[in-house]
Amino acid sequence: MKTGKFLFLSLALLVAVPQVSVAGIFSRSKEKTAAKERSGLGKVSKGDTIPTFELMEIMVYGRRTYSSRRQQRQYDKLTRNVIKMYPISKEIKAILVETYLYLQNLPDDKAREKHIKAVEDGVWEQYYPVMRQCTLAQGKLLIKLIDRECNQSGYDLINAFAGPFKAHFYQAFAALFGASLKKEYQPEFDDEDQIIEEIIWMIENGTI
Repeated sequence: MKTGKFLFLSLALLVAVPQVSVAGIFSRSKEKTAAKERSGLGKVSKGDTIPTFELMEIMVYGRRTYSSRRQQRQYDKLTRNVIKMYPISKEIKAILVETYLYLQNLPDDKAREKHIKAVEDGVWEQYYPVMRQCTLAQGKLLIKLIDRECNQSGYDLINAFAGPFKAHFYQAFAALFGASLKKEYQPEFDDEDQIIEEIIWMIENGTI
C-alpha cells in the first residue's frame, strides 16, 4: 500500500469539525467594543484632542536562503511540498465543514451513515489519483496541515467521528510508516512549523 494512499484514506474518514459557540463570539465582540470605548480614539494634549490609532503588527516573509547547500535543498523541498499539500488541506476542511452541516439535517443514524459512505466514495474518486503519487514526507505534512486548518489532530477527528477503535487502528497503522495521526501543528514551538507558516503566508499573499 502506498504510504500517501494510507495517510489520506485515514484522514478521509474525518467528518467532525470543531464547534464554535455563537454566543461566545458575540460576547467577545461586545467586550472588544467596550474596551475600545473605554480607551477612546484620541488623547488630549494642551486642551486639544489628537486622534490616535493603534496599528496592527504585520509580518512580511520572503524566501529563505542558506549558505549550506543541504539546508537550501531541504528548504526548497519543503516549499514545494507545502505548495502541493496546502490547497488539499483547505479542500479537506471544506469537505468536513460541508459534510458536518449536512449531517445535522438528516433524520437518523442510518441516513447519516449512508451519506458518510457517499462522501468517502466521492473523496476516494476525486483525490486518489493525486494522493497515490504523494511521498511519506508529503503525507506527514498533510497531517500537520489538517491540524492547522481544523484545530484538531487527525487522531482526535477520527476518534470524534468513528470512535476510539478506529482511531487506535489507524494510529497504529500510521506508526508502521513512522507517521503519527496525533502530530500537531505548532509554529510557536517547532522550527519547521514556523518555516511552514512563512511559506503559507507567501502562498496566501502571492509572493511565491
